Amino acid sequence: MERGASFGLDQNFLFVVVLTVLPCYCQGNWMWLGSTASGVTEKMGCLGLPLTNKQKDLCKRNPNLLPAINEGARIGISECQNQFKHERWNCSITNVYSVFGYELTSGTKESAFIQAVMSAGLVHAVTRACSAGNLTECSCDRSLRSGGSADEGWHWGGCSDHLHYGTALSRRFVDTSGKAAAGAVGVDKEARVTMVLHNSEAGRQAVSKLMSVNCRCHGVSGSCAVKTCWKTMSSFDKIGQFLKEKYEHSVQILDKSKKVRRRDKEQRKVPVKKEDLVHIKKSPNYCVEDKALGIRGTRGRECNRTSPTADGCNLLCCGRGYNTHVVRHVQRCDCKFVWCCYVRCRRCETMTDVHTCK
Repeated sequence: MERGASFGLDQNFLFVVVLTVLPCYCQGNWMWLGSTASGVTEKMGCLGLPLTNKQKDLCKRNPNLLPAINEGARIGISECQNQFKHERWNCSITNVYSVFGYELTSGTKESAFIQAVMSAGLVHAVTRACSAGNLTECSCDRSLRSGGSADEGWHWGGCSDHLHYGTALSRRFVDTSGKAAAGAVGVDKEARVTMVLHNSEAGRQAVSKLMSVNCRCHGVSGSCAVKTCWKTMSSFDKIGQFLKEKYEHSVQILDKSKKVRRRDKEQRKVPVKKEDLVHIKKSPNYCVEDKALGIRGTRGRECNRTSPTADGCNLLCCGRGYNTHVVRHVQRCDCKFVWCCYVRCRRCETMTDVHTCK
């Protein structure tokens, strides 16, 4: 136990040393904040974080925003891994420097999802912080105090989520690093920057689109004579699921265009919807390890032998087959309270087949 605790402290110290000595690796990648141990970013302060100059300025002017920004990055990474946990690309984190590695700047639909879910995570976390009263810059959305009446059976009240502030903060914070996140030079740089900015906005649009109205009844003996209603954001897993569906139908746009355009069946350049995800490059083969690109492949991944979907051994292992080994689990069972005063349990063993890709 002591060794584990010591390692955690050493790891936090290592993060600080690396960023101090090698800042070029992390410059502009705010997503790193979501992969750090708790308390590290607060100790480093705004100037020591891997942010662009504009982001550092925003952080210095509003230092109490930092916990919300950390939380936004954390839930964005977590939801990405949740949505892709059974896919060939499982949204793995590569290292402390680039967080997502190749996929972040690849221009593929995986890159599109990362950009959207991270932007949405920041909106969600900042807006939640506003509603919880954790920020001095914002609170509940007071613009919804008018509307409805007792005669109509409802009225606005409660604490509506202040989505406008969270969205505006996300644009100011995320879009300033659009060029850095694009990671491109030369001919397609403008197209990649355009892609980053579009997908970041698509993430914000997802949070807005999934807003819902909650109501509470008021009346004698529990009747619903009048309802008080307020607007609230959906849970972030629903937002992640919505963006995953957009990922599945991501639109490939022209890679030499400064505007978000695609070609239709008649080869005409047509605009793309604001809420759609876009990419400019086809996804690589995630079946086989590619060290140059940081792709791990699916060898050794656990799969479901009977599943016909993405987590099934046939699809996840890319037709290479799988290995099966037996895992023994020992746990306490049939526990009974004995007077007085202890609990007596049996030791139960179970054997489970585990399948991993070849």
